[in-house]
Amino acid sequence: MRRHLARLVTVLAVLAAAFATPGMASGRAQAADEWNPPAHLVQPLNEVWNHVESTYGNLYGFRNYGWDQVMANRGSVNYCVRWESDAPVSAALRDRIHGALKKQFGKWMSAMVVNGKGHNAWPYTTVPVNIVGWAVKNRSTLQWTDNSVDIYAGVLDSGGSPQCAPDCGRFFHQDGDYSRCPGGAARHYDQSLWLTKGFQGGAGGDWGQRMGQEYFTGALGQENIHIYLHEVGHTFGLDDFYDWSPTGQCCFLMKAGSAAQITEFDTWMLRDFWRHLKSRYGL
Repeated sequence: MRRHLARLVTVLAVLAAAFATPGMASGRAQAADEWNPPAHLVQPLNEVWNHVESTYGNLYGFRNYGWDQVMANRGSVNYCVRWESDAPVSAALRDRIHGALKKQFGKWMSAMVVNGKGHNAWPYTTVPVNIVGWAVKNRSTLQWTDNSVDIYAGVLDSGGSPQCAPDCGRFFHQDGDYSRCPGGAARHYDQSLWLTKGFQGGAGGDWGQRMGQEYFTGALGQENIHIYLHEVGHTFGLDDFYDWSPTGQCCFLMKAGSAAQITEFDTWMLRDFWRHLKSRYGL
């Protein structure tokens, strides 16, 4: 009997050790780090991350990257369209803009999927894009009467530009409290697609992306709306490269003007950013 008990104690000890190994927390295994970039990208990727760590003021403390937004929504993102133009918008144009937005945003999300599986514990193979609202100065600019999206007319920011209700915006409510949003949490928006008549170039961040209204609508038939794609890169934390280039990398989307689509290097920079943030989600 003692021999059997001794064997039982030994087995239980082995099992206990197995379940107490690093990577187990609250009964959930943390995913292994699947970092396997091509050899020729290892050095430039390390250079980029070292630069990010040395130049971003609150790199790890900031909690409103595109990553945070998608994770908070459990795999989706909500948009508001800020139409800062007097050009009329038909229902057909509205739907084309929505379709282009989904397709272009999806290009970055596709970069996080390998062989039908999220790269390095990224939990989503697709990230639906919902357009929940349009903001204009004058309601008559929008030439439709259906209620497919919320419409905010005459809701202006401090600079006089139309915006969806701040009570519904994640930028203003990063604690996730949308109790004052007329449509509740389901109608909140994480980002704004801000289309401004006559605007040159682009801007992007955790709040969304801004570019010329004429540029975006004129590019709806293009495979890559490259200014928008570049600005979404900033939403997910990627840097600009105005004054330097990583070793061996001349042409990539985040180096403005050098590429018109997401390149291999852009893809691995995105994955590297996720690699350094995924632990905040227990992954």
